[in-house]
Amino acid sequence: MTEHDVSPATGGAVDVVLVDDHHLFRTGVRASLDERVNVVGEAASVDEAVAAVHLLHPPVVLLDVHLPGGEGGGGAEVIRACADVPGTRFLALSVSDAAEDVVAVIRAGARGYVTKAIDGPGLSDAVRRVADGDAVFSPRLAGFVLDAFGAAAGDVATGDDELDRLSAREREVMRLIARGFTYREVASELFISIKTVETHVSAVLRKLQLSSRHELTRWAAARRLL
Repeated sequence: MTEHDVSPATGGAVDVVLVDDHHLFRTGVRASLDERVNVVGEAASVDEAVAAVHLLHPPVVLLDVHLPGGEGGGGAEVIRACADVPGTRFLALSVSDAAEDVVAVIRAGARGYVTKAIDGPGLSDAVRRVADGDAVFSPRLAGFVLDAFGAAAGDVATGDDELDRLSAREREVMRLIARGFTYREVASELFISIKTVETHVSAVLRKLQLSSRHELTRWAAARRLL
């Protein structure tokens, strides 16, 4: 584990602990992150990661899913071992896009999963969104999460009075926004304009009496719609 100054981040930056067993990759991530993110610690194994999180209590942990050490559970083991650390959220960052890897860390408690193909600004944005309570996924991985938690697209229960207020298209938009998609990604996924996405989001928030996408994510998570 690499020790760093644990003083509060300046300028509203989010403190993160970076966990990956490849030093060169950690160096590259540090260089790619922008001023919105402040790396306060690093770890290269399950045991080092658990120790770092308990020591530093970071708002966000950037976590590879395959790590040496511990009992062989990798990133999922780190998340479970740090369940007693209040206020820390985990964002998986991995080269793997295998369904079993995605599902394992999400079931353990990760708030999101992005692949290492993501660029620096995109990763910085993902960190900020996870810190704010959003669930963030690389778009093509979100289907794994829906399948794993029994909420495949189109299977929204109609017995919920609040859901019944939404049109079919509004439900589609609601799902994607709650899963952390940007307006642009939703527009691309549904083949509609960004302006139309904005209109649907406004309608969804109004009908559900919610004030932000963060509240929408919590609302959807409580109903197992993520």
